[in-house]
This record gives sequence, C-alpha cells and structure tokens, in this order.
Amino acid sequence: MRPCVLLYAGTDSMQDWQATCHPDVLKVLAYWEGKRNGRPMPRRSDIDPAELVGLLPNVMLVDVVDDERRFVYRLVGTGEVQVRGHDPTGKSVRDGYFAATPDAAEDRYQKVCDSRAPFYEVDNFQVVDRYVCEANLFLPLSEDGETVNMILVFSINRDLDRR
Repeated sequence: MRPCVLLYAGTDSMQDWQATCHPDVLKVLAYWEGKRNGRPMPRRSDIDPAELVGLLPNVMLVDVVDDERRFVYRLVGTGEVQVRGHDPTGKSVRDGYFAATPDAAEDRYQKVCDSRAPFYEVDNFQVVDRYVCEANLFLPLSEDGETVNMILVFSINRDLDRR
C-alpha cells in the first residue's frame, strides 16, 4: 500500500491532482467555488442538493461540533453507505470512520477546519474483507465566513482487491 497523498488548495500540488482526478471531483470543486460569492467559504444554505442530483450518492455533510465528538455525520449519501456497509449518520467520525484509523479520519477534518480551505486526498487502506482506494474532496462551509461549522465531503471509492 502506498501512503496517503495529501494535497492542499493553493499549492502547486493542488494543480497537479486536478489533471488526474475523477471528473466528478472537479465538478464538485467548481460548484463549491461558484457558491463562495467572494467569501472564503460558502454557507450551508448556499448548497442546493437539486444542483448536485447526480453526485448526491457520493456526498456527505459533517457537522463540526464543540464537544468531544468534534465531527458528526449529518448526511451520508447512499453510495457512501453502500461502500461502507453501514450508515454512520448521527455518529461521530471517530465512531463511524471509513479510513485506516479513527485518528487518520479525524485529522482530515481538522485540516479543513484549520486551513479553512479545500483538502483533497487519495488514500488506499484495508477494511475487513478488501483493500479500498478512496479519493476524497473536503470542502469547508461557514455561516460567518470565518469558522468552519460544516464540511461537505465528496468521495469516489473503488475496491482494489477483495479477500
């Protein structure tokens, strides 16, 4: 397994991944950019599910909460539920993660909160019966334009090897 590739917006490597990532990732990024309207981040109310219909199975909304849970799944698309084999809606990321470790999952959300910028990664990891390749785009949302209070995640997953 190769290590997780971490790429941030605003760096040269951000441009590099755009040449090779799934086209739907670019659609979601362009949608988010269009909803900013000159602000650092769009609000949740700027995001209209009707404008993302074909992409919704791969969309998650994660609340940023001010307690020990830190990040809580508000909405998890049907495609993501299918890949995971369970629906983590209402659970903390630590309790419902789909990554190598709960710390690795939480770290991704924390990076988005700290940077207040998009975060893209490609991660290969093993779950119970298979290896998974997951490409994730994390997009911050903010009601006040300063504090990230929700994160929109778009994921493309594929099985690398079933055991």
